[in-house]
Amino acid sequence: MTTDFIDVEIPEPGQWQQVSPGILWLRMPLPFELDHINLYLIEDYDSVTQTEGYALIDTGFGVRKTQEIWDSLLAKLDKPLTKVIVTHMHPDHIGMAGYLVDKYRVPFYMSHSEYFVARAMCAGSRGASDWQDDEYLVRCGMSEDYVANASEKRKESKGLGQVIMPIPLQHERLQEGDVIKIGTLGNIDSVETDQWQVIIGRGHSPEHVCLYNQHTKVLISGDHVLPIITPNIGVYSTEPNANALKMYLDTLPQFKNLPEDTLVLPSHKQPFIGLHSRVDALIAHHHKHLQSLKEFCKEGRTIKQCLPVLFKRELNEHNMFFAIAEAFSHLNYLYFEQTFTRDINEKNQYIFTLKSDLLSD
Repeated sequence: MTTDFIDVEIPEPGQWQQVSPGILWLRMPLPFELDHINLYLIEDYDSVTQTEGYALIDTGFGVRKTQEIWDSLLAKLDKPLTKVIVTHMHPDHIGMAGYLVDKYRVPFYMSHSEYFVARAMCAGSRGASDWQDDEYLVRCGMSEDYVANASEKRKESKGLGQVIMPIPLQHERLQEGDVIKIGTLGNIDSVETDQWQVIIGRGHSPEHVCLYNQHTKVLISGDHVLPIITPNIGVYSTEPNANALKMYLDTLPQFKNLPEDTLVLPSHKQPFIGLHSRVDALIAHHHKHLQSLKEFCKEGRTIKQCLPVLFKRELNEHNMFFAIAEAFSHLNYLYFEQTFTRDINEKNQYIFTLKSDLLSD
């Protein structure tokens, strides 16, 4: 089966489209090249308050424009929110969670790691020295001017707190294998209808939550499985010895255990059918990059020198940040696999080299 988009018109910000019985698809704008995030409302019933409403999956960037769209949209909905679920800690997903949870005083669901990483990131450095951020960029092979400029911008920046509303002080933990109930009181035909299984993906973020409904064959995939584009799998200054790509590749194959005709609701681009072929394509994409790096690094290379191998387009300042991290994750994968050596040169840059016993004649 190929990957096919479903025949539903893309909703404008502040509007919605039904993508499956009881599920509404929303879009919120982002100020980047990837200019949107998909959010989903699922018809729900809160047995505690005996209230019919909607469970929300992800929330949008935490800025005034998004808040205004949410206020307009909520005024048009006929029901309140019953719970807010966030797939992972990136600002476009968690940004408006605090505002919406406070507005409706509803439970907030997130995996444990994602919740506390988000809290830590919003807290900022709290006065800690940023020499390790500089060292990370040096290790990546960035120029002295680039490192100095990045350091200056960190000093001027207000951090992620400016794009994430204050995060709720309480959360309901989601873990691998958990089942969360999302469904309406009058439309439950069997016990499975309102059962959403938690599936954890790793690599793009520490403990990314995906939700799968076996009865309706719907997967809310967040950023873990995307159509057309690939999620960023990066190694950053907070954990330079991470093997993020291995975690990602290890947690992709499990999705092929779901039915091939599963309806996938991703966080970017459009809902689609063809989960198995998309998983295969994502795995092949990264292995193609790994093979290209093996060819390129027969002589020692810095991380920056490897960027043209992985990215054929010109990289702007925003994209460069993620491109460095993505290249780092692929090179670390090959290093921990013991395919590459990793040394530090006289400029304190990492040099990755294909091991001599693996060189072809």
